[in-house]
Amino acid sequence: MLKAIQIIGSSSSSFGFVSLSQRLKKKAPNPNCICGLSFIPRRSIDTAANSLLSSRKVNPFYQANKYKYKGHLRNLRASAMSLESNPDGALSSSSTAAVSPSSSATVQSSAGSTRKINYCQSCGGPMKHEIPNGEEKMRAICTLCGKIAYENPKMVVGCLIEHEDKILLCRRKIQPSYGLWTLPAGYMEMGESAAEGAIRETREEANAEVEILSPFAQLDIPLIGQTYLIFLAKLKRPDFSPGDESSECQLFTVDDIPFNSLAFSSMLVTLKLYIEDRLVGRPKFHYSVINKRPGTSPSDIHAYTLDHHMSSS
Repeated sequence: MLKAIQIIGSSSSSFGFVSLSQRLKKKAPNPNCICGLSFIPRRSIDTAANSLLSSRKVNPFYQANKYKYKGHLRNLRASAMSLESNPDGALSSSSTAAVSPSSSATVQSSAGSTRKINYCQSCGGPMKHEIPNGEEKMRAICTLCGKIAYENPKMVVGCLIEHEDKILLCRRKIQPSYGLWTLPAGYMEMGESAAEGAIRETREEANAEVEILSPFAQLDIPLIGQTYLIFLAKLKRPDFSPGDESSECQLFTVDDIPFNSLAFSSMLVTLKLYIEDRLVGRPKFHYSVINKRPGTSPSDIHAYTLDHHMSSS
């Protein structure tokens, strides 16, 4: 659901590229795996690269730079071979999160920092790193085509499901946080609304059909580049069971929620806000920023401060 990497060969624009693309669903049979990687065989990348090269023979810009492009494609192939030789996903202790969709060679670490982007996803050219005119942040800029690689936060959507005065939680069967409890939630996909994504994630993780009642909380986590949007929902029928990414699904009363075994800080905050609303007798919409404490373990769900909390009246 939340962290997996897939290498693909792809073509785009007038010059084409070979890129890394983040996938949001991962079936990880090994509970000890830090972050799973699944790979398309290198011949797929070679085929895509050779196809791109052959299709550029009539392009005068490509002809003027063909040796540079061939070199960049070789570099991309080499990077793919290096990752392919390590299918268990042990990239390094500082790079266990996700490949940014705006980068062909960037891995985001658990501390929120990113490695430098080495190659342009549009043309394969080498990147330089500087602050563009009129901007304030360091960016990766292609030295050949001039395109800027922007990195943007990810949207995570999910449901807080009420049924007979209980809350539905799923025990994770994938990393990270294997074996811990969470609300059904995951990355929003292209082509769907936030509510549609939350319904899909619930179906995939709990085999449950739900009706969205209202938005409940937006939680920004700047350090890891994520925004959570959680909806209040109810079961259309009292049927649920573990999906491929869950080992167990269970309804909990408020008093029985396993707060010591929750998967993420965002789940802890969401459930605490829900309980506060129950005490006053009506749900509100909440916005807040979860500031993770730098240097703390990602598994320490209590290592945060809740800032800029606002709620509807």
